[in-house]
Amino acid sequence: MTADPGRGLVLVVEDDRAIAELVTLYLRRDGFGVHVEVDGLGAIAAARRLRPVAVVLDIGLPGVDGVEVCRRMRAADDWTPVLFVTARDDEVDRVLGLELGADDYITKPFSPRELVARVRTVLRRASGPVGGEVLRAGGTRLDLGQRRVWSGDAEVALTTTEFDLLAHLMRRPGQVFERAQLLSAVWGYAAAAGTRTVDVHIAQLRAKLGAGSPIRTVRGVGYAADRG
Repeated sequence: MTADPGRGLVLVVEDDRAIAELVTLYLRRDGFGVHVEVDGLGAIAAARRLRPVAVVLDIGLPGVDGVEVCRRMRAADDWTPVLFVTARDDEVDRVLGLELGADDYITKPFSPRELVARVRTVLRRASGPVGGEVLRAGGTRLDLGQRRVWSGDAEVALTTTEFDLLAHLMRRPGQVFERAQLLSAVWGYAAAAGTRTVDVHIAQLRAKLGAGSPIRTVRGVGYAADRG
């Protein structure tokens, strides 16, 4: 199920036909091309073959589930933005997905308009700012124009959301942000999404950046980046 992608091709992975058709309808109205897969193995093959601009990925798939699809994509160094769809408000599902490199998630039942807005937001972030400003703090170097990050001499692969969270902190060194402020600034929505999302992404960034991470925790408040 495809269409000419005016704004790029979105891979929708959903085994519920009615939901897949509804999501497809709204994405196409917004100018996206759409390709639908109904299982995990098909999704992995389609992601490799079609190189979509984003993946809307249901967790509860038959056989290979959405979490495993995302894990295999990231293991293959595929950092296409992934938006998880979960059938219940289960923190375990959400946190595991985020730890594996998902950029966002939405819980069923959801508004198709909100889902499309989330896709647009993550793609807008992925396009990055124009210009070549380079930020430095601790042992981390971040190139805003190329959307690349180095810890020491080693380049570090980040998801779109991880990059934007790190950039937001590094562009305002020393400023302390509450979790709800980071949700609003980076994800584009308020604290109803759960501040645990921020904690998981911070933990992932620290793990990837290692000793060179400039991020510090301000107990009882939130997070800040050290000054360069």
